[in-house]
Amino acid sequence: MKDINSGSIRTFEDMTFGASDIVITTHMKPDGDAIGSSVAMYRFLKDNGKSPKIVINDSYPPYLSFLITPEMSDDLIIRTEDPQEADGLILGSDLIICLDFNAFHRTDGLEASLKEANGRKILIDHHLNPSREAFDLSFSETEVSSASELLYHILINTSAAGGDAARLGRKCAEAIMTGMTTDTNNFANSVYPSTLHMASDLLAAGVDREMILNCIYNQYGENRLRLLGHIMKDLLKTTPDGVAYIVLDKETLNRYNVAEGDTEGFVNMPLSIARIRMSILIKEDGDRVRVSIRSKRGTSANMCARRFFNGGGHENAAGGRLYIPDDIKGIEEAGDYIERNTHIFLNNE
Repeated sequence: MKDINSGSIRTFEDMTFGASDIVITTHMKPDGDAIGSSVAMYRFLKDNGKSPKIVINDSYPPYLSFLITPEMSDDLIIRTEDPQEADGLILGSDLIICLDFNAFHRTDGLEASLKEANGRKILIDHHLNPSREAFDLSFSETEVSSASELLYHILINTSAAGGDAARLGRKCAEAIMTGMTTDTNNFANSVYPSTLHMASDLLAAGVDREMILNCIYNQYGENRLRLLGHIMKDLLKTTPDGVAYIVLDKETLNRYNVAEGDTEGFVNMPLSIARIRMSILIKEDGDRVRVSIRSKRGTSANMCARRFFNGGGHENAAGGRLYIPDDIKGIEEAGDYIERNTHIFLNNE
């Protein structure tokens, strides 16, 4: 990994252990990797005598609540609930550790304070096209499964860990394993040799993978399964080009009382159909539409997201958004937009 060497690790240690007011932050609408890496960084710093805060723009999905223990309640601030405290902590910090995003705009409401903050900034991310110029130290690697895995390789090389996963601490290690598991869809995609080595080391260090899997996948409400049934019976559409897509409008989201995280993994399911090359999940969200894209090898979810959905990501896992009314007049036009533009993309028109 090109950004991890003795010099960068020494700089990382000097910056983190030399700072007094540390803020950890991640992207908007945080997923398992965002929360997993943030909590792992928090636990590592706490175990080494620091008093960091985690500041996020939006609340985390309920299925990740097992990572947020009661003693963390005063150290995790959500901007949508307390914007003054969130912005104040960022502006008053002398170090900001940014995890699982490549540019400040990915944090939504935190963007302005992150840009204005005078504190030094560290980037730890696995997405393409990082804004390195905005950071004092960057760890940007795309050939890893997740930000959580990248963080593991950084932390394990610090003097505090000394190459021993057990010295990371159980809660730190569990958070890393959680982040990696969710971002790989439980080892189904974006898995590298380093990912398996890391998982093996964490298991040997005592991480309870069965507990993590139960918390991630077996703690949803009944509404999720009923929504999935409705999607597969009535909402899943396929095209002659090999695209499957699902459009979730506000009415459907409200009818099934969908919370953040309830649709986790749904976008991957249509890829089980032999002829499907790409799967797209659309969710209405205010004046914009959130887009998740997954694809099979040989079809670039990243390029499709960049070209047609104001986004980007990894080769086979990407995301973006459509704006109302700039891209589409309303959610009812989303299906036509997908069919028209994926046809153009897949036929090189």
